Amino acid sequence: MVYEHEESGWSVSAQRHIAIIDDDEAVRTALRRLLRCARHKAEAYGSGREFLKDLDQHTPDCLVLDVQMPEMSGLQVQQHLSAIGASVPVVMITGHDEAGAQEACLAAGASSYLRKPLDRSVLLEAIERAISSFAARSAHS
Repeated sequence: MVYEHEESGWSVSAQRHIAIIDDDEAVRTALRRLLRCARHKAEAYGSGREFLKDLDQHTPDCLVLDVQMPEMSGLQVQQHLSAIGASVPVVMITGHDEAGAQEACLAAGASSYLRKPLDRSVLLEAIERAISSFAARSAHS
C-alpha cells in the first residue's frame, strides 16, 4: 500500500503495475517516470510484439497503449489480447488522431482514448478509472 497526501487528508492506494507500449522512446521514458512518481510499477515496451512476448511473465493491471506503431498497431495489440482471452484494461494514447480511430479503439474495449500531449492528471485518472471499471465488471461476471 502507498500513502498519498490529498487536499482532504491522507489516503491509501495500491501500487499498480502499468505497462506502457509506445514506439517513441521519449514518450516511454516520460510516462515511466510519471507513473513511478505516482507510486506505480511501470514497465515500458517499444512494440506490441515485445509486450506480447513478455505477457506470460507479467500481466499488468493496465496498459497505456499507443494507437499508431510500426508492425503492430495499438488496436491490433488490443484485438490480439481479446483473441487470446487476456483481459487487461486499456488506455489508448495517440499523437496522430485519425478519423474513426477513437471509435474503433473504444468499440474494441479500450476504457479511454487520449491525445498527446498528455495531461498528467487526466492520464492518471484514466488509468484508475480503467482499473476500477474493469474490477467492477469482473466482480459482476
